Amino acid sequence: MLRHRRLRQCAAPWVAAFTALAAPLAVHATEGALGRQVTGTSVQPNAGIVSPEPIWAVNFAEIYLDGKVGGGRDVPLGKRVTADVEGKVAFTLATLLKTWDTGPGRWNFASSITLPYVWTKVNAKVTGPLGRSGGESDTTSNLFDLYFSPIVAGYHFSETSHMALSLNVWAPTGKYDANALANPSLNNWTFIPQVAYTRIFPESGFQLDTVASVQFYTRNSDTDYRNAPIFGVDVMGRKMFSNGLAVGLVLGTQQQLGSDSGPTADRLNGFRGRDWALGPVLTYDRKLADKRSLSLGLRWVPTISSTNRLDSSSTFMASATLVF
Repeated sequence: MLRHRRLRQCAAPWVAAFTALAAPLAVHATEGALGRQVTGTSVQPNAGIVSPEPIWAVNFAEIYLDGKVGGGRDVPLGKRVTADVEGKVAFTLATLLKTWDTGPGRWNFASSITLPYVWTKVNAKVTGPLGRSGGESDTTSNLFDLYFSPIVAGYHFSETSHMALSLNVWAPTGKYDANALANPSLNNWTFIPQVAYTRIFPESGFQLDTVASVQFYTRNSDTDYRNAPIFGVDVMGRKMFSNGLAVGLVLGTQQQLGSDSGPTADRLNGFRGRDWALGPVLTYDRKLADKRSLSLGLRWVPTISSTNRLDSSSTFMASATLVF
């Protein structure tokens, strides 16, 4: 019972981890230079902890990204090939999560669903069917593809060592136009098996959280484009203080495991890419009445290296989680 109570206390803000599952949506070397995860935003505090008690949690997150693929490099956007792509993207994510009453033990389970909204603006040089090129801009805002995690399985090695396994799914529910530069959908199903790990060092007040995943994409039926699998890892280390504040660093990378396929991808030699991001993070946790808790987070994770992905010095994420 003591172990159960301690886990509940340390897991209070854990639900933010599933914004990680829900903090996807970003710019990578896939079709449109857009993939499902923003580098540096997939790891959250207590990412590997699934609460040992049944709880509900509501999370709201905002991700803003402003980047470009410059140097005259071609990028596949819908049915066209573009160059010198500049993109501004703002994602608003609302997540509802439920942990199930599985009783005491090392295993605990949860499920979550995320409703994302996106605003995006794209500027690019577009090459037409006769080889002519010119500048073009496109802006859109709408509901993005639905995101859900049917099952999240958490395992407690000890009071200071935890792991969470999950299968996360993106459904192509957003509107898609293959002739548009900016779209509120990727027009494919994406399946993301993920493992998260949390290690707490109570003597020093230090905590380490890691999330690793692989993204598997189905083919875009409107463009005959299929993104290759992408392997991603985000690591966050934080120093925690008694007043609820914590400061630390986030390091993340996305590495494409193969070449994209399809007529446009073949023309661009597979459009294979990778990137790295590094930046600071600030969090605050506060216990409220009736076993409720509030967690806040703010981070800046600029790109430090990029190939065939949006290179962004302005990647920000803010989140708020209420557990009850």
